Amino acid sequence: MWLFLDSFWRAAAYCLRPHVIALSLLPLVLMVALAMGLFYLLWDPSLAWVQMSLESSSIMSSMLTWLNGVGAGALKNVLGPLLVIVAVTPVIVVVCLLVVSLFMLPAIVSLVAQRRFPQLERKHGASWVTVLFWSLGSTLLAVAALLVSIPLWLVPPLILILPPLIWGWLTYRLMAHEALADHASREERVEIFRRHRGSLLAIGVLAGFLGAAPNLVWAFGAAFVVGFVMLLPLVIWIYTLVFAFSALWFAHFSLGALQSLRAELAATAVPGAIPELAPLLVLPDAKP
Repeated sequence: MWLFLDSFWRAAAYCLRPHVIALSLLPLVLMVALAMGLFYLLWDPSLAWVQMSLESSSIMSSMLTWLNGVGAGALKNVLGPLLVIVAVTPVIVVVCLLVVSLFMLPAIVSLVAQRRFPQLERKHGASWVTVLFWSLGSTLLAVAALLVSIPLWLVPPLILILPPLIWGWLTYRLMAHEALADHASREERVEIFRRHRGSLLAIGVLAGFLGAAPNLVWAFGAAFVVGFVMLLPLVIWIYTLVFAFSALWFAHFSLGALQSLRAELAATAVPGAIPELAPLLVLPDAKP
């Protein structure tokens, strides 16, 4: 629990560093271009299809008639854009997570390693090819889970629970693996996952729920297309900053766990449970 909380406050403090803020802005250019491209190409046909589906549904027609009866007919104009935004948001979030994982996370792990763990040996337990295939495979599984779970989003509580859980699982899979790829051997990585799987998954799920918070900004801009366009860069930057915080949290936790594992092995001088782990004396943190 101490490692969990210690890595949390360190990650929050690192988010205030100019270097991390600059890193969070780099994927923003790509994400804004992607989101604006989707908006330009798909907004009108998607909105027209959703509104046609709503009008052809007897249940939705009855609901809209009831809304007109109680003087809330204007909500009809909001419902279509809101449904399109809810459908597009997971795609943007997944792509944003991939960008952060593939481009930002190595820089963030390097920053944490240089400041806190300069004496931690790099054993290069995973090549970039391994990381790439792991990231793509995990992302495909998450996208499949999102698509399969879409019908369940119609149940009001589940739309607030399922997407953050799936995003959290994906965050855990991508960032925990990447944070240890350069420093840990394969055997060390497997052991850390075995010991700390619950904590790593909890970090991912909490990060998933944090990533769902900007949906409030999406909803605010849904009523007005101009407002949606103006809020788009802000929302994407918030998503990216949340993922940067998650990357920092995973980096601090994972490297701290690796340091503790090696210190434990050095103290006991019995590496037998993990044959290829050599005892390594690890110095205390260099910087906070």
